[in-house]
Amino acid sequence: MDIVVTPLDVADTAATERAYEIEAAARANDQPDVPVLSRQRFFAGLRRPWPGDDDRHALGYLDGVAVGYLSVSLPQRENLENAGLVLAVHPEHRRRGVGRALYEYATRIVQGAGRKRIIGEVANMNPDAAPTTPGDAFAAAMGAKAALADVRRRLDLTRLDEAELDRLLAEALTRAEGYSIVRWQGATPDEYAEDVAYLDSRLISDAPLGDVTWEAAKPEVTRLREMEQAHHERGQYWYNSGARHDATGRLVAWTGIGMNVSCDWHAFQQITLVEPAHRGHRLGTVIKVDNLRHILAHESALRTIDTYNAASNEYMISINEAMGFRPVAGLNTWQTTL
Repeated sequence: MDIVVTPLDVADTAATERAYEIEAAARANDQPDVPVLSRQRFFAGLRRPWPGDDDRHALGYLDGVAVGYLSVSLPQRENLENAGLVLAVHPEHRRRGVGRALYEYATRIVQGAGRKRIIGEVANMNPDAAPTTPGDAFAAAMGAKAALADVRRRLDLTRLDEAELDRLLAEALTRAEGYSIVRWQGATPDEYAEDVAYLDSRLISDAPLGDVTWEAAKPEVTRLREMEQAHHERGQYWYNSGARHDATGRLVAWTGIGMNVSCDWHAFQQITLVEPAHRGHRLGTVIKVDNLRHILAHESALRTIDTYNAASNEYMISINEAMGFRPVAGLNTWQTTL
């Protein structure tokens, strides 16, 4: 077998189409219960990386046919010792050495950029989050260490318990005196942009990271606007709810649910964060239930919401499960120190 890895020219239409086919097939095989990879999301990401990243792409060829895709992300603002890795081999061509060749190619890129760590994720359909898939075995064989286990939980909206949501919200609101709920869709209103940028920057420091070495982003409104534009270009849009502290007018809690224009039946529950000085008022429950009602009022075809939590994040898991989310799959983050 002849295996060759070559850089991917993002201006090459045929090559990028093949990269999309490989990535989409790999995702469909490894996560068959989630929507297919959006073409808009994939190609927008090729044209413009996430703000602050420098991306390198490659294709892996087996006997002259492209069957593997690689993306290496090199953060340019923080995490200057890290590199992110996406590696996909078409399911029909696995276990033939293409993945190893792509990983070795990625290692050369990362070392050439002076980075010390490679961080990547492996999805599985095991809700216990145990590293049991061929992808996990591959990561271990490449010398990576399991650094963080996440569990994907799913809310089946066709079985939503509205009475229980009413009860949860009413109970939480008894602890939330002095706060008001605010909602928005899409870009953050200017009056809350500084607070949302701050809350977003806290996610890395507040959420469990296990053994993953990752530095939090600086809280900048400019960066927030760049990220919002990047989501828009990828066909992604969010419904948001927050808690405003009445005495100061500051937004002190925020949650978002993200959708993609290519799929009207599925969404992801994204960030939920409460500023530490305002915890203990059940604001997390208040804004999550409110935002669920917010999105349901506008997305009549929505049937499923997924969310990821670190297996050790007992507090957020307790809120999600009280709302009706149930474990369906896992996600393991692997980290290699070069």
